[in-house]
Amino acid sequence: MQQEADLEAAAAEAGDACREAAAALSAAAVAPEALAEYVETRRVLLISRPARMVPLGEVWRLGSLLLGTDARLYALGRATRAAERGRPNYQSVSREERREIAAAALRGGYAAGAPVNYDARELPLTPAGVSGLASADPIGVAPTGAGDGAAAVVRVRWRAGAPLEGAPSLRAYLRERVSLLVAPEFTD
Repeated sequence: MQQEADLEAAAAEAGDACREAAAALSAAAVAPEALAEYVETRRVLLISRPARMVPLGEVWRLGSLLLGTDARLYALGRATRAAERGRPNYQSVSREERREIAAAALRGGYAAGAPVNYDARELPLTPAGVSGLASADPIGVAPTGAGDGAAAVVRVRWRAGAPLEGAPSLRAYLRERVSLLVAPEFTD
């Protein structure tokens, strides 16, 4: 019973942190990037439909996480910039695939040069969602240190599979990343 209460408190804290970060980025007028779903080429009654991107919303890229303008949290997937396909040069299969993905973004209605994130996976900030996080996820639930007030907190891993001990809390991570987007500090 106590573990459920701890997970509920950790999920609520994480949700509040995401809402605060989204509000701060909106207030600072930081431009979000597009979030889309990649729909592969398909055939319908002998007619081939080219691959395209279907818009899902807008997000801010915060390191290994994407934060939606609606305060949803996503694990970073892949990204491209919308561009014309151009003529195939067949020098590299992977380059041709990247060109096709960029063209799919353009066919999805994004302006040329616009950054588009796709293959992102939503990280549910519910008690059931945070309890089901795996070590491959960029976030996880870990016990807090003594005197923190809460028994568990959502933490951000610096790489997949890394331990959560010593990792920053989601709130601290988001505050740092938001401050870098809102007021970046440049040194000579």
